[in-house]
Amino acid sequence: MPPGNRLRRTLWTAVIFLAFIGIAVATRRITHVLPIALHGYRPPSPPANPVAAQFAGVDDIFARYPYLTLFHIVPGILFMILGPLQFNASLRANYPQGHRISGRVFLICAAMIGISALVMSFAMPAIGGVTQAAATTLFGSFFLFALGKAFWHIRHREIALHRRWMIRAFSTGLAVATIRPIVGVFVALTIAMRGTASVNPHAIFGPAFWLGFTIHLVAAEAWIRTTPFSPEPLLVGAQHAAPQVRTV
Repeated sequence: MPPGNRLRRTLWTAVIFLAFIGIAVATRRITHVLPIALHGYRPPSPPANPVAAQFAGVDDIFARYPYLTLFHIVPGILFMILGPLQFNASLRANYPQGHRISGRVFLICAAMIGISALVMSFAMPAIGGVTQAAATTLFGSFFLFALGKAFWHIRHREIALHRRWMIRAFSTGLAVATIRPIVGVFVALTIAMRGTASVNPHAIFGPAFWLGFTIHLVAAEAWIRTTPFSPEPLLVGAQHAAPQVRTV
């Protein structure tokens, strides 16, 4: 297999894997928060295990803001499902109308995620304190900016620039899934070096957020600069539906 094809297959494997993580995390959060939104909040009983108790406190933060949490994570599931489909050249070429419709849904969901993330940064206590809040504010703002740029360029039929900003936006949103394994690694290292009693999510989440978002931003830029792009898959649909090519 040529190196370029191996790189693409590796990237797609990583994207699908991270999308599954994102869907799993969002689904778990929904099953925890939805009953609270329907029936009201009740303080949970803390687990006996000290590490479990620490992370139960994390869940409790979201439980106190069920509606804002649901507004953020429900569209997150669609974001994780539709995102990889938007970058599939075969689907774009063979189903241009479906690509445009899913693109609109993806854009709306992404905007809801970005806006709610910024609101959560200020309205909810950040698990990682100021360090995490700064990361979500900075990268959440960049996420919305990238979405706006992607929409602007597709409206002006600038396909290559649209692709670049969509990659940046999707990679930034997908970083939330990467942050979870990073937190797991930090927890494992803390337990190995200092013991279970030293695990502190408030000290872990801030650096994990910065690291996860930075990795994805660097990866997106590397992918944009090292992979060739041909606009033909997008323009196939334009031959049959020229008036609609300006929309995502």
